[in-house]
Amino acid sequence: MDSFESLLRRIVESFNAAGLDYMFTGALAVSYYGRARTTADIDIVVAVGDVGWRDRLISALRTAGLIVEEKALDDALESGYNIATFRDGKSPLTVDLILSPRKLSKKSGKILGLPTYFQKPEDLVLAKLRMIKATVPQERAQKDVDDIKAILKFAKVDLEAVKRKAKKESTLQILEGLVAESLR
Repeated sequence: MDSFESLLRRIVESFNAAGLDYMFTGALAVSYYGRARTTADIDIVVAVGDVGWRDRLISALRTAGLIVEEKALDDALESGYNIATFRDGKSPLTVDLILSPRKLSKKSGKILGLPTYFQKPEDLVLAKLRMIKATVPQERAQKDVDDIKAILKFAKVDLEAVKRKAKKESTLQILEGLVAESLR
């Protein structure tokens, strides 16, 4: 088993055993929805509001073989940045944890035959739209553009809900352009 699959298996098993509210996002979620993508890291959103979450998360990270610096977790929360990166102790791979104060809206699925959770396709599209909007120059956002097109093509997406939220986030014009391109 390669190091990426090994790390992924260790994460899913330890996070499930710890009862964490988590979901995969980024390239892994895009791959789940139909566009195979390579990545050098694993992006995971973890809800951090329930009782005992911190101890369970630290324990799960260590069980998964990650090098845990508790200060990195605390600094991420205190700064409001809410992202902490941890390195695998058995490979050169890293895990980016996005810490969410809210309960997660997620989709259940499987990875490597294990039950797990992914960011809903609608929320993934909206996150990618925000990235495209923030990326300068726009040409550097091509990966996110391609991801959105693939998600819209291969996943069941509530496009009307995405449009409503995109309008509020001032990304509707980008979305409409991508939808029009996808229909060509």
